[in-house]
Amino acid sequence: MNPLAPLFVMLAVFAFVFVITLFRSVRVVPNRTALIVERLGKYSRTLEAGFHVLFPFLDRVRYRQTLKEQAIDVPAQDCFTKDNVQVRVDGVLYLQVMDPKKASYGIRDYSYATVLLAQTTMRSVIGQLELDNTFEAREQINATVVKAVDEASDPWGVKVTRYEIQNIRVSESIMDAMEAQMKAEREKRAEIARSLGEMETKINLSKAAYEEAVNLSEGEKQRMVNEAEGEANEIVAVARATAEGIRKVAESVTMKGGEEAANLRLSENWIDAVGGIAKSGSRVIISSDLTDLRDVIGKASRMIKGE
Repeated sequence: MNPLAPLFVMLAVFAFVFVITLFRSVRVVPNRTALIVERLGKYSRTLEAGFHVLFPFLDRVRYRQTLKEQAIDVPAQDCFTKDNVQVRVDGVLYLQVMDPKKASYGIRDYSYATVLLAQTTMRSVIGQLELDNTFEAREQINATVVKAVDEASDPWGVKVTRYEIQNIRVSESIMDAMEAQMKAEREKRAEIARSLGEMETKINLSKAAYEEAVNLSEGEKQRMVNEAEGEANEIVAVARATAEGIRKVAESVTMKGGEEAANLRLSENWIDAVGGIAKSGSRVIISSDLTDLRDVIGKASRMIKGE
């Protein structure tokens, strides 16, 4: 047996251990990842993305934290509203590790802790709202949960970015009652809209009738005004023509032979008038002597002369 064989075995073992140790001392950290290194059980440093070499036998990677934003499902839980209605609420919580050291040493499991904190905060917020407001105030509930959980998780090096409610479920009896209420509200709104439509229709019809009556009265007024103006113009024209005729007659009488012509014209008109007075079956009484034509003409002549 070769006396150097044990030595070769020891050297081989030593080389193997050295290679393994050297291999384990080399660390390549991926992007958005952080490694927490402890030296002899005490925090030493945080390794970020890149190539790193640890001190053999002394340094040890204790925690591995991801710096990416994480989506954590918040299990459904039973909550009671302000008006004592039981609802079942679940959601999704979004968070991100901002300080790997605090996330490793500040709490044992920050994911589980933030979920529990989100559930308790949700129960507290739901208990301050009535059932109807619970469905309408989702944004308010989400903002309140994010604020409360973010403040509580700050010592853990975790930033809560947002919280979203997925579902709000109620019992079947409550759902039936809500549907009946919504149906009644819809029917009420429909009835109000129908009555408003009928009222507007009546108002429009009355306005149309009023405008029609006004237009008719304005038209009748304008027609009467036009007729009155026409009659007035006619009277003025007749009066002017009569005056003009009288003036010309007066001028003709003063001319040579005018008196004889006027007497002749009056005689003709008198004969025509007398011929139309007496009708068959009628009786007429006249104060003048119709057989004395000279007397009639004399009277007319004296009237023309103004005696």
